[in-house]
Amino acid sequence: MKLVNTYQNLPEQLYRQTLPTTVKNPNLLVFNNKLAKSLNMDVCNEETLANWFSGNTLIDGSEPIAQAYAGHQFGQLNILGDGRAVLLGEAKNQAGELIDVQLKGSGITPFSRSGDGKASMSAMLREYLISEAMHALKIPTTRSLAVVTTGENIIRQGLEQQAILTRTAASHIRVGTFVYAQLQASQINDDNLLQLLFDYSINRHYPHLKSLNTPDKALALLEVVMDKQAQLIAHWHRVGFIHGVLNTDNVAISGEGIDYGPCAFMDTYNPQTVYSSIDYQGRYAFKNQMPITWWNMARFAESLLPLIDNDEKKAIELATNTINTFDEKYKKHWYGMLCAKIGLNNTDKNLALAKALLELMQTYELDYTNSFKQLTLMAMGVDFSDIETSEFNKITDTEALNTWMNDWKQAQKNGNKTNALTLMQTHNPLFIPRNHLVENTLQQANSEGLTEFKALLKTLKTPYDWRLYKKTTRFQQPATQEWNAQFKTFCGT
Repeated sequence: MKLVNTYQNLPEQLYRQTLPTTVKNPNLLVFNNKLAKSLNMDVCNEETLANWFSGNTLIDGSEPIAQAYAGHQFGQLNILGDGRAVLLGEAKNQAGELIDVQLKGSGITPFSRSGDGKASMSAMLREYLISEAMHALKIPTTRSLAVVTTGENIIRQGLEQQAILTRTAASHIRVGTFVYAQLQASQINDDNLLQLLFDYSINRHYPHLKSLNTPDKALALLEVVMDKQAQLIAHWHRVGFIHGVLNTDNVAISGEGIDYGPCAFMDTYNPQTVYSSIDYQGRYAFKNQMPITWWNMARFAESLLPLIDNDEKKAIELATNTINTFDEKYKKHWYGMLCAKIGLNNTDKNLALAKALLELMQTYELDYTNSFKQLTLMAMGVDFSDIETSEFNKITDTEALNTWMNDWKQAQKNGNKTNALTLMQTHNPLFIPRNHLVENTLQQANSEGLTEFKALLKTLKTPYDWRLYKKTTRFQQPATQEWNAQFKTFCGT
């Protein structure tokens, strides 16, 4: 395996040369063989892999850097950068695409801001588990290649084992990267830095835009990133995922989900659900992920203004007109997915039916994943009464439930049954990374090893294999209400 370093062709204001901190006793804890092969990596001995993915030995061609970027953290702009990560370089996958290879938790960088630059084993195993589950759920995401323990301990909630995650991504270019470049450019009254980042991003992610003139190209980039983000949020809502910290530094222009820190999956359907221990106002609650992403896209648009038009007033007008289409883009993706979850195409009548179901689910506190799972089983003709208690038994307004069920069955009859079943089986997962299962798995990993971690990871790789609905019941059960009420997530920094 040999890495290249195309990001370093950009001006040095956008990164700092940074070596990972060497560690005492690297040990390869988890390795993603399938992902490694897709990156044309020779799967060699564990000692070599442990040294590569701890940063003790650099992979051939690697010139490590920490990337600079800004971030609107809970709405407040800050200059940030990779405070505990280094980009080793870029690998080429089997499709010939450049893929970032980054170490996370590899020590202090010039952007650490008094932090130790390290990460706990629990936090890194958690990101590995969640990112690979998201990939299996067919949601655009960064991936996890390896977790290596270092033989050292760090202080977080208490004394914890240190570990380093190797993360791969289409790139780590964020909305915050553009915000940072625009701020730097404005300080010296020279937009060249912003233009160079823009050109690099177009070449790497959206080469089909290169033929456009620069003003049209800038608006086109805004348009395509908006659509990618609208689709990503719709996917998150499809599976009940709550990112937890949707700052502009956690929004990748590639459209991949990135940074699974205080994230969680919703059990009981409630749009106001928040798990993050630092989100006191519910800024990043489940229902707020769309409007906050819209807000983040407005910040992206602001960073592009110098490239949209030399006349600032005209640039603002053009950018505003584009930004105002975000709601429409999101609804197109979300309404299509929501209707598909009940096996129907997106029409006004079918959408009203799907929304009525969500209202019943919220009123009667139904489990989000299991409600759609049980509808899918019904569409399959499965008698699941001997497997579990139906979520719909919780609805005490039997007239409302019967009316909805009859309307749904009639809508299914009016459509194509095979298509309906395909839609449901591909949009409704059998299981998700249930919060209590993830937390219990990580607790066991700290004390007993990775047996449960590997079992959960293996199961989460097949969320749409409906042949497994009887064999995976323990992974389908929600937490108790008492457990869920006290559960909080932490960023792990």
